[in-house]
Amino acid sequence: MRKFNIRKVLDGLTAGSSSSSSAASSSQQPPPATRENDIQETLQSEHFQLCKTVRHGFPYQPSALAFDPVQKILAIGTQTGALRLFGRPGVECYCQHDSGAAVIQLQFLINEGALVSALADDTLHLWNLRQKRPAILHSLKFNRERITFCHMPFQSKWLYVGTERGNIHIVNVESFSLSGYVIMWNKAIELSSKSHPGPVVHISDNPMDEGKLLIGFESGTVALWDLKCKKADYRYTHDEAIHSVAWHHEGKQFICSHSDGTLTIWNVRNPTKPLQTITPHGKQVKDGKKPEPCKPILKVEYKTTRAGEPFIILSGGLSYDTVGRRPCLTVMHGKSTAVLEMDYSIVDFLTLCETPYPNDFQEPYAVVVLLEKDLVLIDLAQNGYPIFENPYPLSIHESPVTCCEYFADCPVDLIPALYSVGARQKRQGYSKKEWPVNGGNWGLVTQSYPEIIITGHADGSIKFWDASAITLQVLYKLKTAKVFEKSKNKDDRPSTDIVDEDPYAIQIISWCPESRMLCIAGVSAHVIVYRFSKQEITTDVIPMLEVRLLYEINYIESPDSEQVPPLPTPGTGSNPQSIAPQSHPSTSSSSSDGLRDNVPCLKVRNSPLKQSPGYQVELVIQLVWVSGEPPQQITSLAINSAYGLVVFGNCNGIAMVDYIQKTTLLNLGTVELYGSNDPYRREPRSPRKSRQPSGAGLCDINEGTAVQEDRCKSPTSDVRDNSFSRSRSSSVTSIDKESREAISALHFCETFTRKADTAPSPCLWVGTTLGTVLVIALNLPPGGEQRLLQPVIVSPSGTILRLKGAILRMAFLDTTGSLVPPAYEPWREPNVPEDKDEKDKVKKRRPVSVSPSSSQEISENQYAVICSEKQAKVISLPSQNCTYKQNITETSFVLRGDIVALSNSICLACFCANGHIMTFSLPSLRPLLDVYYLPLTNMRIARTFCFTNNGQALYLVSPTEIQRITYSQETCENLQEMLGELFTPVETPEAPNKGFFKGLFGGGAQSLDREELFGESAAGKASRSLAQHIPGPGGIEGVKGAASGIVCELARARIALDERGQKLGELEERTAAMMASADSFSKHAHDMMLKCKDKKWYQF
Repeated sequence: MRKFNIRKVLDGLTAGSSSSSSAASSSQQPPPATRENDIQETLQSEHFQLCKTVRHGFPYQPSALAFDPVQKILAIGTQTGALRLFGRPGVECYCQHDSGAAVIQLQFLINEGALVSALADDTLHLWNLRQKRPAILHSLKFNRERITFCHMPFQSKWLYVGTERGNIHIVNVESFSLSGYVIMWNKAIELSSKSHPGPVVHISDNPMDEGKLLIGFESGTVALWDLKCKKADYRYTHDEAIHSVAWHHEGKQFICSHSDGTLTIWNVRNPTKPLQTITPHGKQVKDGKKPEPCKPILKVEYKTTRAGEPFIILSGGLSYDTVGRRPCLTVMHGKSTAVLEMDYSIVDFLTLCETPYPNDFQEPYAVVVLLEKDLVLIDLAQNGYPIFENPYPLSIHESPVTCCEYFADCPVDLIPALYSVGARQKRQGYSKKEWPVNGGNWGLVTQSYPEIIITGHADGSIKFWDASAITLQVLYKLKTAKVFEKSKNKDDRPSTDIVDEDPYAIQIISWCPESRMLCIAGVSAHVIVYRFSKQEITTDVIPMLEVRLLYEINYIESPDSEQVPPLPTPGTGSNPQSIAPQSHPSTSSSSSDGLRDNVPCLKVRNSPLKQSPGYQVELVIQLVWVSGEPPQQITSLAINSAYGLVVFGNCNGIAMVDYIQKTTLLNLGTVELYGSNDPYRREPRSPRKSRQPSGAGLCDINEGTAVQEDRCKSPTSDVRDNSFSRSRSSSVTSIDKESREAISALHFCETFTRKADTAPSPCLWVGTTLGTVLVIALNLPPGGEQRLLQPVIVSPSGTILRLKGAILRMAFLDTTGSLVPPAYEPWREPNVPEDKDEKDKVKKRRPVSVSPSSSQEISENQYAVICSEKQAKVISLPSQNCTYKQNITETSFVLRGDIVALSNSICLACFCANGHIMTFSLPSLRPLLDVYYLPLTNMRIARTFCFTNNGQALYLVSPTEIQRITYSQETCENLQEMLGELFTPVETPEAPNKGFFKGLFGGGAQSLDREELFGESAAGKASRSLAQHIPGPGGIEGVKGAASGIVCELARARIALDERGQKLGELEERTAAMMASADSFSKHAHDMMLKCKDKKWYQF
């Protein structure tokens, strides 16, 4: 292990120039000749590796659905070429087609551990599901025709592919090659018909006769094709376009759904007219008139039961006058018709049945409905058709996610505590049955530490998720909007609103897992402090504070220096926003000149608030309008339970609140923090000089943000440190382009506030968007009752440190290089009266961070790690010398930086806007990892990306999905074991009995030797130009896994050869044994003959 010397005093030596990948080698300065103080660094580059682990949430923009009724696995395809597979709760898998083309259809090879996907770019792919990470074994690209529909008969190896031209091609799934057998559209329809029947919209074989194929064309024509005779037996024509077709299991009837909202039931042997026409949602019209047309029925399924009437299940078909009605699924069973309203439009649905055999009574038990933004399972066996409770974490996007935080290795009692309060929030009225999609097996749990993800949402809700061991489960939901008055109707909205919509949207979350204190900052410049309690309480009056943060400074041109261009503007490193300005009507007035003044943006409710067990409001803080200017959005936030303080800042300044005494301790403009040490020349401005519009809602973030570079030179800083650049478009823009220094990072700690300090003391470190770090000293009263009575005294210490770019993150190390955590008060139930002994204990207990012992030399006691958008510095305290410096990026900027624990050590992890993920050792800032992973394509990624301990990270990959990644080599190695298995060996159910009479008179299902019809010997080869075969990257594991299934002929042949060789070997051995026994027999016979040679017959 390399040792790095920490004692470095020279600051400002130029850092190693940035490499093309934007990481630079750290500049190491010679140590002064003082006592050696080495910190052993254990992390090396081999401890790091980057890979995706799991994806959670609802598949974004779903387009296709399939179910394996034997394996009990569900597959969903999306418009971006993604494939999500679901087994039992906790068994999930994400795959991606490289082309990114939309998935138009999915077909399982039932109980074979394989899946065929058809894509909008006219490719077919065969996925092997017998490995933990499914892979493509074969692909087939159609060149001349467009794929519109596929059908794979149960236990067949031939896939029927219908095209836009109306032709049907047949693919051998084992070799993924085309058969020479083709059904041409002009042969399938009436020869006299001159018009083209349109694309193929349906293919299925007769359940009772595999030799008869039913082909549905879009125009309304259906043909029953005889595969052996290569001709159409019957043709059924209808005026209306067809959307889908379904068989009755006996093969004598089929049902079609049409574009005018009708269903037609046909008798197979009577093609002249339908047996019955039904308009499920049509109004009853008298005098034999045609009912009014309805919306198209997009899909119909026809399922039979042994004991009762069949089920006809359909989507669409509502009458046109039901404007505003939600999308519906209709279940017709006998004489009853149930219309089930859905929250979103229906993409597809499937009926789950007891048997995989199409020629048996289907016995449907559930319907799985894929909606645009949800997955619903309906129980058909229970009255009222209740839905099953969905066990998958598909509700991440219930309200759009506006921010995320990730905590790995948190206290072990947290998840049970959150689960117990969250269990009371569950809805009632679900089906009593178990979730029916229960295939696959869980992986091994190799990670034992608890992980929690917190998501903040546009409607002001916050969700806590258990994310331990690559699973995700919602624990508890908190609605922060409850503390505010709701406007009765949309016109009656408060005139003080600063955002058009989502006024409660969460922007920043600050959480202390040990004390369970939670603090949130919302888009309407509001901060709410919450305490965790297991008791229900009613709060008569919600404690509230209003804070007036005023900006009184203007930047001016200085005659004796260069003109100062617009300086950077706010937006925190972890929550950057690009927000469009908007005007605010000044209707209500509070000040003498008619301008709105001292008015908060939201009204806190004045009626008693019943607070359930869980997070309960401790204090609401709101910034108010100042002389007609709305409050600016909060850019940084921190809470500390040991000090009882919460602090927040924006582009106007900083405010600190004592949430125990409910008082404001500090309310300063950013410039006032500098005192006389301000490096910028600024002068007071008239607040009315320009109206400062505030930002729009978080959900309306303009994703195509232009990147701009603002540079400014500080008159007082040296040449090396003067190019403070901010590569991000502004969050707050005003008419005269004036810029403000915003608070971008806050960190409570117990450290040395000034160079002369001999002992650490509580303080707050403040980072700004201009790269300045300022320190505020905190003087806290003693604990117990004194804490409630005496004031907390806060004062700027005068300490100023400088970096390039906006400050993102700060942390502190002790002399051993270990992280010094902020002080915290351990959690205890707040709503239970304490006895006297307990109170005394609390008085005595003064929670502080671990500090080095006084026996150590005071001169170098701690190290501050500061990360900005451009660089990182390690500064020794109390001397404030820069010991290490690393220029992280020259051409881009860091979006998120976190100081995290990994392998019993710590490192700095950074995500850059140019897509690089980097890690640096601490304290020496050696580059350990630099991988180009993901370019910043939209602000959603910037807003939600976060690193946490043990090599974990996440971001919102789409509006509905969380992608988790790891940068730990150990996790990458264990990932294969942790992933669940989709395929499990299951016996295929027995085929239905023919019955005596059916067997006798040939009334049962007719089988077909498809090999005889479609094989090369019978059908010849298909045209080479029609489709091109592409072997897939299935991998060795795929070959091994698929050896016993239909999907790998080669592997199976190899195994068969081995078995044959084995059998031949056994035959040889058997032959040798027979020859040996024949030899011994002839010997015995010879001996006998000699013995008996001379004997007469009567001597025997």
